[in-house]
Amino acid sequence: MATNAYVEPYVYYAGDEIVGIDVEIAQAIAGKLGMELEIRDTESDSIFDELNDRKAHIGMAGLAAEEESLKEADFSDPYMRIEQAVIVRSDSEITAGADVAGGLIGVLSGISAELVASELPEAAVKSYDDGADALQALSNETIDAVIIDQELAEELTTGTDGLRILEEEFVARGCCIAVAKGNEELLDDIDKALDAIIADGTVFEITNKYMAER
Repeated sequence: MATNAYVEPYVYYAGDEIVGIDVEIAQAIAGKLGMELEIRDTESDSIFDELNDRKAHIGMAGLAAEEESLKEADFSDPYMRIEQAVIVRSDSEITAGADVAGGLIGVLSGISAELVASELPEAAVKSYDDGADALQALSNETIDAVIIDQELAEELTTGTDGLRILEEEFVARGCCIAVAKGNEELLDDIDKALDAIIADGTVFEITNKYMAER
């Protein structure tokens, strides 16, 4: 795995050891493929070179399959997914998650904030450490909407006038595994292994562990 080990919580140093979401997911995939994981720490802009020069099989560092990245490498299916509620003011014209794309969106700090930002590239995303602070900003018209966990959204809006939760959930997907351009056989193997560790709950356990630590 080619990576840049300074992208917490995806991949980073804990003492002399490289750890993180991507490391544990890569280990799980390697196990499914009967391989051992070796990590090559490099500069961010060298990850795709490592792949295309066949110095590494995969690249992971919180990577997203963005338009520019797709010119450099091929990507797996996303291995992270969050389903969130959208809270708006009662008088807002926003009726669906897609309508918030051009606005200023409040989110909780951490991985969910990063995924929301990557899913809504035209929106400005403002992070809050506390959901109540995000809702206060929404009520004060400082931001246009809050995207937050459904259960927390219901808890925070209960008994609150002037706010409403949209019926449609907002789904953000992000973080993919990169392989060299044209390496379709490896990409197919990775997607199958990824499907398996998503289905058995491994990916959820890994991501939840690191999200809980933030």
